[in-house]
Order: sequence, then structure tokens, then C-alpha cells
Amino acid sequence: MRKTFNTPYKEALRERILAASGVKRAGLVLKGAKVLNVFTRELEEADVAVQDGFIVGIGAYRGEEEHDLTGRIICPGFIDGHIHLESSMVRPEEFERAVLPHGTTAVVTDPHEIANVAGTEGIEYMLRETEGLLLDVYVMLPSCVPAAAMEESGAVLQAEELRRFYDNDRVLGLAELMNAPGTIAAEDGVLSKLEDAARMKKRVDGHAPGLSGKALNAYCTAGVASDHECCKKEEALQKLRRGQWIMIREGTAARNLEALISLCKDPWASRCMFVTDDKHPGDLRRLGHLDWIIRRAVLLGADPVTAVLMATLYPAQYFGLRENGAVAPGYRADLAVLTDLEEMRVERVYKNGRLAAENGRVLHKGIPSAVCKKGADGLGGESFQSVFHSFCMAPVRTQDLKLEPEGDTVRVIQLTPKELLTRERLEPWTHVAGFPPGVDPARDIVKLAVFERHKGTGHKGVGFLGGYGLKAGAVATSVAHDSHNLIVAGVSDSDMALAAEAVRKAEGGIAVVKGGTLLGILPLPIGGLMTPMTAQAVDEKLEELKRLAAGLGVREGIDPFMTLAFVSLPVIPALRLNTCGLIDVERQEILEVSFGETQFGNEKVGGKLYGSGENISPERK
Repeated sequence: MRKTFNTPYKEALRERILAASGVKRAGLVLKGAKVLNVFTRELEEADVAVQDGFIVGIGAYRGEEEHDLTGRIICPGFIDGHIHLESSMVRPEEFERAVLPHGTTAVVTDPHEIANVAGTEGIEYMLRETEGLLLDVYVMLPSCVPAAAMEESGAVLQAEELRRFYDNDRVLGLAELMNAPGTIAAEDGVLSKLEDAARMKKRVDGHAPGLSGKALNAYCTAGVASDHECCKKEEALQKLRRGQWIMIREGTAARNLEALISLCKDPWASRCMFVTDDKHPGDLRRLGHLDWIIRRAVLLGADPVTAVLMATLYPAQYFGLRENGAVAPGYRADLAVLTDLEEMRVERVYKNGRLAAENGRVLHKGIPSAVCKKGADGLGGESFQSVFHSFCMAPVRTQDLKLEPEGDTVRVIQLTPKELLTRERLEPWTHVAGFPPGVDPARDIVKLAVFERHKGTGHKGVGFLGGYGLKAGAVATSVAHDSHNLIVAGVSDSDMALAAEAVRKAEGGIAVVKGGTLLGILPLPIGGLMTPMTAQAVDEKLEELKRLAAGLGVREGIDPFMTLAFVSLPVIPALRLNTCGLIDVERQEILEVSFGETQFGNEKVGGKLYGSGENISPERK
């Protein structure tokens, strides 16, 4: 509901003003610290006076309660400008428990993942699950459900389905507009969503890797104000020149900070912010959240104060969060207390003027909506059925994985280390003894399959993956961006079927199989994306599964599950596999997995260089 300014508000404001003027003692005063002024970039030695959750003064104050922070630095609480909470695999209250001790006091989430599973019910679920939290959770409405025309998701969301959510104060706009081609072509459905956002004076976030020239001009003309997909400085500069804000992403799967670190200084930094996009619980527990990104930016050469601004004031300015992002009178008392600016260790966190976390431990947290508390079934009772019962598909059989050659050349989806981009790799079709046709672990070629799991269509895509490293067994997951169908990779059809079946029977999860034995599984019964388990329990189980996957040969440095989750996303170049088949993302065309009659060696055939190993089509490089 929208805020109204009534007598209680005036009385509260009166008390704040009186405390600010020194006529009365403030409710809380933080004494002895240095205050990081985000407006002048100074460190001020001053008290911070707090009344009713708001900062009312910087200077010399007395308080009803006083905390001695001598030798510490007070800065604004951190704001993550783009994250999918579902990627944490835990319920929002567990996410809050994981990030509050790291100084994060606000996040802007795109419930795109659960919306692809459960439509508007998924959005409503996330709004209800976050409404009682101490952590401020703002929402950008999913703009592309499904993410592209060549997707089979659990729902289709048009402008009319999204419109009602704009009445919620926590909804800030329209999330990452992945349908860049539809935007540039001025498709009516896209325009309707943009019209609603414009009418409500809301932000529109972007998602357009590699977009440039007149296409970028058209995208910006549509009102798309940001991008979080830049992997190179020059692309980011092009978008900055056209007025976009750049969200510098450092998550679990995609890490672009090092490539974009030169933007973390004048004149560009004030139009940039740090975001995580996707973050697994293990990274949150061991590395941190935005505090870790700030710390890493400083290690890479960024000025510490500038790095803090990119996680506080700048995202607040972008999203119009006028009460956030600064330690100054009239701003919310959302504060991170640091040991120093170099190490950037968060010692205490105040949320709404209340000590919420200290030394990595949550002292006070929010209370989630009663509607979403555990029911008799251990999940959500009778509420949100499409969230808690999201699987509708037939059992997976070994014969469902068969793939026969249609030519002697095979297209392999080649992973790119530390990036979400893939490349096309062309290899001769071979049949190695002991493995299904086309699979060759010695050349790092494994089978990949995606099964529709929302509406029982029986649709599937089967192809090949390179750069994953698997030598034995199979890995399956229901976390497969963005439609979250069931994806499985392996070197054995029978193991792939077993892994897929384990996930199906659990109504979502991650499974590792070898030699006909289920080695381990993490059930994810909330939309096939999240679990009611604690973050610690999820982390421990994920680490166990990662060790198992590494034992099967998955390459060091690759997150076996987060990486696999993006292989089916047909909006990031160059090749993807989903239930429609093998997709050329740039052309939005379905390709044959195998084709042609070709002489291999060092010859060019059809304009493409063929051979073994890492040979990539010239146009894909």
C-alpha cells in the first residue's frame, strides 16, 4: 500500500527534529567513530544520532542509549542493485540471515526464476515471503517470461498480468529486458510493458550482451536504463556513452569485476554499481556479499571510498531510494560499521537504527509472512500450489537420451571460463567404445539433454557440451535458466536418466550419479529452485555434491551446477540447448546437432575451420 502522511507521521517527524536540534536526547547515539561522507568523500570524526530508525544528526550528541565505536568507520548499508534471490537456493529469511552480517541492508531482486516456474503466483510468493523481513527487499517485475520465443516455461506473463503489482511500494520497475530483439523491433507486447513502467514512472533494467550501434540507440530510446551483462570495458563504455548505467556483476557463475575494474574511478564510477546477479549460499557464507566485491575491487586497485559509493549511494540514486545510501540527517539508519577501509571487514550492522548483526552473527532479524510459514507438509501448506508442486512430466528413460548422427560433423556447445558466453565448436562425429555415440571424454565432449517439466509436453533437446570436463557419470539439476526445465549432462545415457529421475521424483533438486548409483542429491522442492533447509545445510550439501562432481572429472574452477544452469538460456550467445533443440542465439534459429559430409584436418569447409580440440567457427570467436 502507498504511504500516507498522517498525525502519527507528523509526531514522529517532530521527535526527530527535536532530537536533531539537541532539544531532546536522541534514542541512540553512535560515538567515537569516523563517518564516511559519501557526498564529499571525507571521513568525519563525529557522533551519529538516531531517532525512530532515522539518522537525525552528525556532530556531538547525547543519547538515551550510546554505543562506543571508537576506532571504527561508519558507512551506509550496502545495496545490491540486481540479484535473483532464488539463486541462493534458500528461502528469503535464510538469505537475510546470510547477508545482513556482511553489511547488506537492501537488495533489488528480480523474481524472474520463480515466475518462469509459477507465473504471477511465483511473484506473489516472493513478495509475501519478503514483506516481513528486516532486510529491505525491493522487486523489479520480470519482463521476459519466458525469456525468449524459443523457451518453454511454466507461464507466459504479458503486460496485463504484471500491471497489478505496480501498486506495491516495493516494486521499483521492470527487470532485465532480455528481449532486446523484440524491443528494437518495437514489438507490441514489449511496448505494452514499457508503457506501463513509463506511466508509473518506474525504472527499466536491461540485459543486452554485445548490443551496439543503432540497435543500442533503439534499446536506450525504449527507456532501458542499465545493463549488467558487460564483459569488456569497451562495451560498457559504449553503453555509458548512450546514457545507461552499468551494473558490474561479480556473482557465482559470472564474474566481470576484473575486466571492468577500470570503470571504478572518475568519470565513470558515478554511473556504475556493484551487483551479484546470482549467488550461491557457499559464496555468501565463505566470501561474503557486497563487502567481498568492495574488498576485491580495492585489491584490484579501486579507491576504497569510490568502491563503497558503488554499493551505496549510486544504486540508491539509480533506483530513487531517497532514504538510502548515505550517513546523513533524514536518511534511514541502515549502517555498516567497518574495522577499516582497506580490509573492509564489517563488524556491526544497524538496520533501521537497531543493532541487527555483530561479528558475523545475526542478533535481530525480520519475521516472514505467516502465509508462507511451514505447513503440515513441511512447506507451504495449501498455499502456492504451483510453487510447491511444480513438476508435471513423465519419467525419464534411457531411450530418451538417444541421439543418432545426421552427418559426420557435430556442433558442441563450448563453455567460456568465468563467463556465461558460449562458443560453437565443430568436431567429427565419433563413436568411442563404452560411450554413447558422439560422446568422447578424451576430447571433452559430453552429452547434454533438457526435458520440459512444467506442463507435460514431453519436449526435449539433446546435444553435446564441451569445456565441462566430465569423465564419468552424470549431473542433473532443475535450476536451468530461465525456464528451469530439467537439464542433465553426462557420459552415460543410463546414468543421465537416473540423475534426471532423481530430480523429478524430488520435485526439484541437484543430483550426481555414477555407475547406476545415486551418489547424492539436494532436494529443491520450492519451485525446483529453493529449499526450506538452512543456508549452512544447503552449503554443506552443495559442497559435498561439488566434490562428487569433481570426482567425476568436472574441471577445476567450474561450478558444476551454476555453470550447467546457464547452458539452456537462449538469450546469451552463442549456442544454447533447451527443449526446442540446439539454438543459435544471435540468429534465434534452431540448428542441427550434426550435419554434412566433411574432410577433417586443416581445411576450411563452408567458411569454417574444422579440426579437433578448441576449433571455433571464425564468426563465433
